[in-house]
Amino acid sequence: MSMIMGLLSFSLSVFIVAMVLPSVRVRSYGSALGVAVIYGVLKFFLHWLLILVSLPFIIITLGLFLIVINAFLLWLTDKLVDGFEIDSIFSTIVASVLISVLDIVLRWVLPWV
Repeated sequence: MSMIMGLLSFSLSVFIVAMVLPSVRVRSYGSALGVAVIYGVLKFFLHWLLILVSLPFIIITLGLFLIVINAFLLWLTDKLVDGFEIDSIFSTIVASVLISVLDIVLRWVLPWV
C-alpha cells in the first residue's frame, strides 16, 4: 500500500510541476502516473550505478551532482514516456529539483504516503 501511495505522491508532484512550469507538459494524470512508474524503475536500476560511477564528482560538489543524476533520470523518462515533455536541459534540472522537493513535502504533509 505504501508503494502505491508513494507512486501517487510522485505523480501528483509531476502533475503540479507541469502546471507551474510552462516548459514541462504532461498530457494527463495518467501520463503523470506513467512518469512516476518509469522514473521509479529507472531509479531502482540505474541510480546506485550512476552514483558509484560519479562518486568523485558527488564528493567534490558536496552532493550537488546528485541533482544532475536526478535530472538525467528525468530526461530519460521524458524520452520513454509519450505524454510527457520537457523543453530544455535547464528546464529538466529545475523540474527535477521541484519534483523532488514537492514529493518530499507531500510525503511529509500526507502521513499515509
